[in-house]
Amino acid sequence: MTDETVRLTARVTGVVQGVGFRYWTARKADELGVKGTVRNSHDGSVELVAEGDVSGVSDFTSWLHSTRTPGRVENVDFEVSAATGEFDDFRISD
Repeated sequence: MTDETVRLTARVTGVVQGVGFRYWTARKADELGVKGTVRNSHDGSVELVAEGDVSGVSDFTSWLHSTRTPGRVENVDFEVSAATGEFDDFRISD
């Protein structure tokens, strides 16, 4: 096991606004010990940035791709990079 932290930057498309997606994404992040932010975009997608250990971010990414998310996720565009350490918790942004 490594204590390396990574950053996930993702854009989620589909039916992901008005269905509790941000709320449940924040709850899942808290459960996995992932810190960051999630917000609705003007184009109907949801954008998020999440940082945590490799295992937590990997589990979070798997959850985003699963059928357990609220609404209907059609696609998750994402990239993983080095963490910046800028987050203290996981927040829902307007």
